[in-house]
Amino acid sequence: MLMRVIFWGLLISFLGSLPMGTLNVTAMQISIQETISRALMFSCGVLLVEMIYVRLSLIAIDWIRKQVKWMRAMQWLTLAIVVALAVGSFMAAANSDPQAKNVILENNLNRFLLGMMMSAVNPVQIPFWFGWSTVLFTRGVLTSRVKVLNAYIIGVGLGTFISHLIFIYGGRIAAGSIHNSEAYLNWIIGGIFSATAVIHLIKILRGKNAFKKLEEDAG
Repeated sequence: MLMRVIFWGLLISFLGSLPMGTLNVTAMQISIQETISRALMFSCGVLLVEMIYVRLSLIAIDWIRKQVKWMRAMQWLTLAIVVALAVGSFMAAANSDPQAKNVILENNLNRFLLGMMMSAVNPVQIPFWFGWSTVLFTRGVLTSRVKVLNAYIIGVGLGTFISHLIFIYGGRIAAGSIHNSEAYLNWIIGGIFSATAVIHLIKILRGKNAFKKLEEDAG
């Protein structure tokens, strides 16, 4: 029973974290421009916050539904961070110094704390996990037992961590085989962050996002 719950948590988290996004691409960038250990620390910070959000989605559903306006404000903050990452990557790519970093990474902040901070201002994962948890409860995979919920959260953490490992080690291997890879990487990552920002902005302006459902439920 518990292994089945862990499996579902791992699978959903892994597939949800696999598409290129702000967090996994940042982890890849840290692994290439700094060290793998720092990238792993960043990922651990990310998954810790994600696990906390999942737990909140399971025990504080009514409260979450009432915080739609706050989460919408957080969406704009997330957009600002993604734009800063895109601009920082392009600036680093244009810099003549091959060791130039994204402006977001030009600091001495502990990478675990950086991961926690960037994950914390990404509230989209709250309705994502709210939706999936509801489905699993409906199908009988999840129950209200503490052991079952803990197993689910462990699976979620493992799924996120495994997906980040693919970006961390895959990016490192790819960068090692490309001449002047730092500059090319920054251009590519800047493009990814730019596309992410545009998509995120469109979702905010059109209102076609997961928060709309939460707002309806809260009403």
